Amino acid sequence: MALIALALSWGRYPNTWILALEAILLIGSVLAAVHHAETIAHKVGEPFGSLILAVAVTVIEVALIVTLMVSNTGNVSTLARDTVFAAVMLTMNGIVGISLLVGAKKYHLTKFNPEGTGAALGAVILLATLTLVLPRFTISDIAPRYVGPQLAFVGIASVVVYGFFVFTQTIKHRDFFLPVGEDKSAHAHGPSTSTTVTSLILLPISLVCVVGLTKIESPAIEAGVSWLGLPASFVGVVIAIMVLLPESIAAIRAASKNRTQISLNLAYGSAMASIGLTIPTLAVATIWLTTPLTLGLEPTQIVLLIASAVVAVLTVVPGRAKTLHAMLHLSLFATFIFLAIVP
Repeated sequence: MALIALALSWGRYPNTWILALEAILLIGSVLAAVHHAETIAHKVGEPFGSLILAVAVTVIEVALIVTLMVSNTGNVSTLARDTVFAAVMLTMNGIVGISLLVGAKKYHLTKFNPEGTGAALGAVILLATLTLVLPRFTISDIAPRYVGPQLAFVGIASVVVYGFFVFTQTIKHRDFFLPVGEDKSAHAHGPSTSTTVTSLILLPISLVCVVGLTKIESPAIEAGVSWLGLPASFVGVVIAIMVLLPESIAAIRAASKNRTQISLNLAYGSAMASIGLTIPTLAVATIWLTTPLTLGLEPTQIVLLIASAVVAVLTVVPGRAKTLHAMLHLSLFATFIFLAIVP
């Protein structure tokens, strides 16, 4: 349906009702793309499965960002920063907070492996610092952005950090990322060959629909944010929510089954992919993009990031959490959303 709608609307200016329908189809395409990527990932196993899923999510996020950057004539130099920061806050506080709340409410106390989760959190904090905090303090450019050599170095460093983490999670220390008390010899049956082939065909179609419909919807997204009286930076929050919606649903489902470790893997893994793959890809894209890439966070955002890191460390270290921990994370996420609306 999304592909048909894309073909009929390409090169035209759809009316409001058509745009509303295509917005629903766009969200459905994002969900479908991640679903098919997960199916393929389950079939091929690790470490290739994690890489396929991460690459699919990165393609969606980069496509949304680049399409909006190209189609907008205003100042969109901070769109990548706003989107990635929103993804970090959504994963570190939103997904983690809801997952801990669901698990703790249902099982009184939710447990996870602090060794694996701590390593993931450390990688997220490092990547966020390299890509989003340091540009605010470098002096090579008057604006809070990296110059060419700095951006190249940070892009390479981000890919290396992400690659080492994937190797650790999937090969070297895989047991640290499995649910506590779960039988490590038990594995779910993979999808059938026919199902996998179907996903191989539908995955690229879904990605094409995401990119194409985003281009059509981009003026409506920006107009909607403006009509609601929200800051232009709130577009980044919308993109992050769309991209991370499937991971959020999967994390909540895992928490309800007392598999909080899987929820945390999804949350911190999504944050790492959003930073460690999206920023390097956009760094390469700046070769032909005329819009500069401003990555340095504003002081308020840096404070929120530091507070999130401290609370996350205190949550992860004990290896178990209760509803209080969940409420701390959700309070930080609510603060982020409020300040994104009223800066």
